[in-house]
Amino acid sequence: MSTALTDFCRHPIVQAPMAGGVSRPELAAAVSDAGGLGFLAAGYKTADGMYQEIKRLRGLTGRPFGVNLFMPQPPLADTAAVDVYRDQLAGEATWYETPLGEVDACGGSDDGFEAKLAILREDPVPVVSFVFGCPSRAVLDAFAAVGTYTIVTVTTPAEAQAAQWSGADAVCVQGIEAGGHQGTHRDDPQADGTGAGIGLLSLIAQVREAVQIPVVAAGGLMRGAQIAAALTAGATLVQLGTAFLITPESGAHELHKRALTNPLFTRTELTRAFTGRPARGLANRFLREHGPYAPAAYPAVHQLTSGLRKAAAKAGDAQGMALWAGQGHRMARELPAGELVELLMSELDAARGGLDRDGAGDAA
Repeated sequence: MSTALTDFCRHPIVQAPMAGGVSRPELAAAVSDAGGLGFLAAGYKTADGMYQEIKRLRGLTGRPFGVNLFMPQPPLADTAAVDVYRDQLAGEATWYETPLGEVDACGGSDDGFEAKLAILREDPVPVVSFVFGCPSRAVLDAFAAVGTYTIVTVTTPAEAQAAQWSGADAVCVQGIEAGGHQGTHRDDPQADGTGAGIGLLSLIAQVREAVQIPVVAAGGLMRGAQIAAALTAGATLVQLGTAFLITPESGAHELHKRALTNPLFTRTELTRAFTGRPARGLANRFLREHGPYAPAAYPAVHQLTSGLRKAAAKAGDAQGMALWAGQGHRMARELPAGELVELLMSELDAARGGLDRDGAGDAA
């Protein structure tokens, strides 16, 4: 397999691995076939479920693709806070006529990590990425031994340095603008609401000065001109999630897709309301009412609210769903994934042409 990040795709576009059924094989195949790098999200799936999706994807495309894994999470430090939140959600359970979910007794989760590692070492894929932490050097070395390229999601220069030290081939730098979960290596509730998150362009520059490995940029990117800015800032590739969420190949719920451009949803917020970990989503009723009280308790809160979110979707009530979205959600375009890749590349080429002309004018 390849040893260079740019060898995996003709275009510098990566489709973000969005868990929960969004990044299904059809989406990853469409992006890879169009010249980008498609990704499967193995989070919340069993090891066998991941393997079956990889088989399906291989049947749909012969192009390179990636698989994203959740890092194991530590046990809860405060189970009492989850019990309090359960009481606060009692009204939601009554409203949606569904019981609250049962929380794993240990409070933590390994998401089948070791079993998934075993499958991916036995039957290697071109790229594996990690979120919510950094694997050990032994894990990353084992992937290197079977020819798999590894990427670790980071949100700070210090996390990027840890990834480089552990042997990652590249880092995916996630700006505060990104939709869905923040990929911090340590969930620190003391940082909530402090504005501690770093914007993408600043983060790219800081990480480029901190490490020598390639950078994939993620966070709020929706247009070719934004991609040009990220590449100019020092990224090798860019990763887009919300832009692909609305495509027909995406497995997102139709209510979620429509909400991205619905004038009713005017902004996004970082919230713990649905999962117990900071994640950016459209500000709806559930987020506004429960976000201020949700504990730092992932994945316990995710397990607790799972049934509520499904019941809200079944009832056609977007106000009770987790509508993950980046800050650029209103710019989403309802196009097939392959066409979106081509349009983004046309915009990127136009933006680069403008930069070249401006530079030539300045030189003159």
